[in-house]
Amino acid sequence: MSGKGKGKGGRGDKKSTTASAKAGLQFPVGRIGRYLRQGKYATRMGAGAPVYLAAVLEYLCAEILELAGNAARDNKKSRIVPRHITLAVKNDEELNKLLGGVTIAAGGVLPNIHAILLPKKSGPTK
Repeated sequence: MSGKGKGKGGRGDKKSTTASAKAGLQFPVGRIGRYLRQGKYATRMGAGAPVYLAAVLEYLCAEILELAGNAARDNKKSRIVPRHITLAVKNDEELNKLLGGVTIAAGGVLPNIHAILLPKKSGPTK
């Protein structure tokens, strides 16, 4: 027998597995690898570089989304808006240091009134 039958070889025998699935990630390993190659960041790139970068980006994204979700829940909202992301980042010491020079559109600022501007408490008067 010849042709396309059941057996070894041939194109459609097994499903191809993505690099993201092999690494157990949600972020696209192949796309990140393509961007690293097209960006000409280095003449050579190891096979593990896009996997590592995708894992780091996925972790940072998950961390920010978790904190922003908590901020949304604190404000009794079911949807994360840029304000919640700003509150999450500014209230976390390490994320604030990482994203120190970043401006989030429609994010606002942390609520803060300087102590000098508050009215003075008057002592007991008789």
